[in-house]
Amino acid sequence: MSKLVEQIAELLQRQGQLLACAESCTGGLISKTLTDLPGSSAWFERGLVTYSNLSKIQLLGISQTVVALHGAVSDKTVRAMGEGLIRHTPADWGIAVSGVAGPGGGTRDKPVGTVWIGWSRRVPGRGGLAEVPVDVQHFLFDGDREQIRRKALRAALTGLLKRLTDA
Repeated sequence: MSKLVEQIAELLQRQGQLLACAESCTGGLISKTLTDLPGSSAWFERGLVTYSNLSKIQLLGISQTVVALHGAVSDKTVRAMGEGLIRHTPADWGIAVSGVAGPGGGTRDKPVGTVWIGWSRRVPGRGGLAEVPVDVQHFLFDGDREQIRRKALRAALTGLLKRLTDA
């Protein structure tokens, strides 16, 4: 994992860009892993553990309607989390994660292992307003709570590295 973080750090620093995370089911694991690298303050702007629906609404500016209609574990909520990261922080890139890590909490439509990850980025728009494209992907991981969280971590960082490389 450290090699993956080093590659991300190198690309962000080379581009003079910052990263922020909004984490629900991973509970700060992504932010912790990123900040394990010494000097990460040069490119890691902040990490928010937005575990409750209220924290998603208050800290990321997500509409109560989005959460009420689609639930915390959904493409719409994760997309809004990614947009909120860019709109409410100085970050250039964002990772947003929400899911059901278990062992309980799963439903027929959202079984344990369901994880949504969003990668957002700040793109200069017309009139100085930033556009915020968010790529959202659905995963269904197997394993226990810790394994699901670790798989979400790896998927989030691998997805970010791909997007940084393609940018």
